[in-house]
Amino acid sequence: MAVFEPEAEGIVLDAEETGGDVVGRSPWELAGRRLLRNKLAMGALAVFILIVAISLAAPLYARHVAHTDPFASNLSGTFELNGKTVQVIQQGTGKLGLGETPVGPTWHAKYFIGADQQGRDVMARVLYGGRSSLMIGVGSAVLACLVALVLALVAGYFGGTIDLILSRLMDLIWAFPLYLLAISLATVLLARPSDKPLKVLFITLQPSSLWIPLLIIGIVYVPYVYRPIRGQVLSLREKEFVEAAIAQGAASFRVVFREVLPNVISTVIVLLPLMIATTILTESALSYLSIGVQPPKASWGTIIEDGQGLLYTRPWVAIAPGIMIVLVVLALNVFGDGLRDALDPRSKVRMK
Repeated sequence: MAVFEPEAEGIVLDAEETGGDVVGRSPWELAGRRLLRNKLAMGALAVFILIVAISLAAPLYARHVAHTDPFASNLSGTFELNGKTVQVIQQGTGKLGLGETPVGPTWHAKYFIGADQQGRDVMARVLYGGRSSLMIGVGSAVLACLVALVLALVAGYFGGTIDLILSRLMDLIWAFPLYLLAISLATVLLARPSDKPLKVLFITLQPSSLWIPLLIIGIVYVPYVYRPIRGQVLSLREKEFVEAAIAQGAASFRVVFREVLPNVISTVIVLLPLMIATTILTESALSYLSIGVQPPKASWGTIIEDGQGLLYTRPWVAIAPGIMIVLVVLALNVFGDGLRDALDPRSKVRMK
C-alpha cells in the first residue's frame, strides 16, 4: 500500500501535523485554507470590500447624511454649522478679498471634506465616483480576462492558422502605446453625435455611458492577459493527460473545457485582482484627461481634475479621491499576491 509522503509532494507541515491533514482535500480547498491563513491578504481584501460597500452606499450618504445632491451646482447655497449660517462658496480670503473659494472641510455631516468649485459636496462625490471607478475597473478587467481566456484557449489548443491570426491581432494591439490607443478610441467614440449613438449588439451607447470607457479599457488590456494564458495552453496541450483524452476519442470541445481549462483557470483568477487595480488606474487617468467618465457622472479621476485648481486652497478635493485610488490599488495588489501564493501548486504550504 502506498504511503503518502508530504515532502515528496512539496508540502511542508508543522511538527505536530501529519500527511493526513492533506489527504482527501481538493486543491481548491487547500488553496482556500492557505489564503485564509494569509492575514495580510485577508486584511487587504477586507479594505477593498469596505471601500466597495461605502461606495455602494453613496445614495444613502447623500440623501440621509449630507442631505445634498452631489451632481447639482450650489453656488449660492448656505448651510448651518454650529448654529451659524455658512456660505458654500465664500468670498476670497486674500488681502484684497478677490475671487471665490468653496468652503473647506467641516468634519461634520454636511461638506465633511468641503465643497468643489460648483458648491457640490466632495465627500458625496467621492463615494459616487467610487461607484463609477469600481464598476468600470471591475467590469473591464472581467471583460479582458474572459475574452483573453476564450481566445487563448482557441489559439493555444488548435494552433495553426487560427493561432497565427489571433496572435498577430494581439501583437497589433500590443504594439500601440496603451494610453495612446485608449485615448484614440475614446476620442472617436465620444465625438459621435448624440442622435447617432453607437450600438453594440443589444446595447446602445450614448457618449455619457459608462460602457464606453469600460469597453475601451477592456479591449486594450486583452493582450496582456492573452499572452500568459496562451503560453500555458501551449504547454498543457503536450501533456500526457491531454494526449490520453484525445487518444480515447474525446472531442476537442470536451478536451478544452474538461482537461485544459481547469488547469489555466487559476492563472486567470490570480490575474483578475491585479487587472482590476490596473484598469482602475487607467480609468482614473482617462477621466482626469476628460475622455473617460463624462458629466454629469463622476469618477475619482474627474474629481481629481476638478480639484486641480484648488490644490493650494482646498487640497482635500483632489487628495480624497487620490487616497481612495491608492487604497484600492494597494489592497488589490496585496490580495493578488496572496492569491497567487495560495493557488501556486509549486509553492510550499505550511498547514496550521
